Amino acid sequence: MKTCLIVIDAQESFRHRPYFRPDDVPAYLAAQNALIGNCVAAGVPVVRVFHVDAPAEASNPFAEESGLVRPIAGLVDFAADATFVKHRHSALVGSGLEVWLTRHGIGRLIVSGIRTEQCCETTTRHASDLGWEVDYVLEATLTFDMTQPDGRPLAAADIKARTATVLQGRFATVCSVDEALARAGALATA
Repeated sequence: MKTCLIVIDAQESFRHRPYFRPDDVPAYLAAQNALIGNCVAAGVPVVRVFHVDAPAEASNPFAEESGLVRPIAGLVDFAADATFVKHRHSALVGSGLEVWLTRHGIGRLIVSGIRTEQCCETTTRHASDLGWEVDYVLEATLTFDMTQPDGRPLAAADIKARTATVLQGRFATVCSVDEALARAGALATA
């Protein structure tokens, strides 16, 4: 089955949000870069998606005017097979990605990027509902601590565990970098 790696919102914008914490970034980048490098080497298409939203002014880190809608520092440099801009949580809404995937005969998606429970999970659910097989690589996603409605903290690790639980077997196969690469035929052998 033809597979495509989707790198969602791995952009510098997040470093300029008040919730950003650098603690988990090195592990995320190691996993994300391993996916990208192995997919590129094996000829598996890699698609980049950026998130852009209003207001269109320099003070908004998700506006093009900010200059921050660019790859996050530490992400391996790669030539994307296609790049899309989205304005919604799902990378499949209004971006042209759905058309591109269909035209290229893609049957399986490897989902990675930022944020675990937001754009990555939403894209996964949407893709599954549209009929794609999805490999969700939890270790190649990044999120941040949140505050629950009752004011209690919710750790990023707990958010990731919850996302894995609700996606596994319903919307995706939650897998490691190596498992996703093996399923795509892109695992480098030493």
